[in-house]
Amino acid sequence: MEALLTHGEGLLVPERMIISPSVGVFRPLDDLEDGTEVDAGQTVGHLDGPGTSTPVCSPFRGQLVGMLVHRGERLREGQPVAWLRVA
Repeated sequence: MEALLTHGEGLLVPERMIISPSVGVFRPLDDLEDGTEVDAGQTVGHLDGPGTSTPVCSPFRGQLVGMLVHRGERLREGQPVAWLRVA
């Protein structure tokens, strides 16, 4: 069973973080508000760089507690972007 869990799913806390997959300037989706249900694999925003746009996707299913970054903020790889409650 443990092998089937997504990285981080073995934790006993009901919160998870969506993190930045790369560097860039963050552009969130307009329709995301606190309390929105987010599916695993769902895009929550994009990181815009020189000639690129990288989607920021949630690896977890849960309820959006809040965004931790603002539109136009420059992010580094691995930086927390949003907070989800999965339980």
